[in-house]
Amino acid sequence: MRVLGIDAGEVRIGVALSDPDGVIASPLATVPAGGDAAERLAGLAREHGCALAVVGLPKGMSGRDTASTQMARRLAKSLGELGLDVTLWDERLSSAQAERVLLGAGRRRDQRRAERDRVAAAIILQSWLDAHGGAGGAAGPSGTEEPS
Repeated sequence: MRVLGIDAGEVRIGVALSDPDGVIASPLATVPAGGDAAERLAGLAREHGCALAVVGLPKGMSGRDTASTQMARRLAKSLGELGLDVTLWDERLSSAQAERVLLGAGRRRDQRRAERDRVAAAIILQSWLDAHGGAGGAAGPSGTEEPS
């Protein structure tokens, strides 16, 4: 089963996709935030045969909700209303990790900005896949936080 990974941002939303076996996450695309973003994401999920979307939940380092946390929850709720199964997954430091990956790859600042969101989405999705033994080992979103 393929799974879509989502890193919600105020300007851009990074998107990643698992392989058909649900073992490896790869960066896929960047979607502009706002407007019809949820519809575009649901369309990508349908296009790639994804049964589940994993939305990164950006909590503060203390574990408390932030403005970004609420934005991710709203996006997850919208995706659920469009018929996607959605789960939220703790994504603390995924953007910083993505930045380090891109720096290590020798990307210039403008290249990093363009790639960071989809690489962060892949990091979030890979973390979820690893924790669940791949998508084939997951019987739905158990053990994760449900959208509210």
